[in-house]
Amino acid sequence: MPQWLCNQLMRAYFKKDRRQIKMLNDCWFFYQRQSPAGTSGTVPRSHH
Repeated sequence: MPQWLCNQLMRAYFKKDRRQIKMLNDCWFFYQRQSPAGTSGTVPRSHH
């Protein structure tokens, strides 16, 4: 899972923002479906 998504999910859980949690969860499942099979599901970090 990308770090930015993990951070957003933690923030949403901390605030108990159910709408945000659901939206981020949907984003994660969409992201996983778009990733090629056999990958870990993470994006290489090219921008530092």
